[in-house]
Amino acid sequence: MSEETATKEFSDSTKTLGDQIAELTLKQAKELSDYLKDVHEIEAAAGGGVVMAGPAAGGGGEEAAEQTEFDVVMTSFGDKKLGVVKAVKNITGASLMEAKKLVEGIPATLKEKVSKEDAEKVKAELEEAGATVELK
Repeated sequence: MSEETATKEFSDSTKTLGDQIAELTLKQAKELSDYLKDVHEIEAAAGGGVVMAGPAAGGGGEEAAEQTEFDVVMTSFGDKKLGVVKAVKNITGASLMEAKKLVEGIPATLKEKVSKEDAEKVKAELEEAGATVELK
């Protein structure tokens, strides 16, 4: 029997691409994420480590049920970090330090499974403070 080794071989192009991605700044990584989402409909999973393809166009003809519960996800705090931290503190009821950690840990889910009305209200508050927010 031959011994199987756990060593993986990667092509030079894969290594180069991986190294380039690993060296991205936070701003560049966000720009890449937005590009993949907008142009190729590829979005990172919640953990950020796995890339998933979006649904194919022209599905099976069934209409999707209307979404009734939403998650409020902050994707950027913009250039008004302090205002966003204060808004997050008010929205979540967290301490100032906890709110700061949430803001710095973007993307951050601030509310889960809330009504569309509540989600829109929270989104408006955060956007007014300078954040970028998505409803999922």
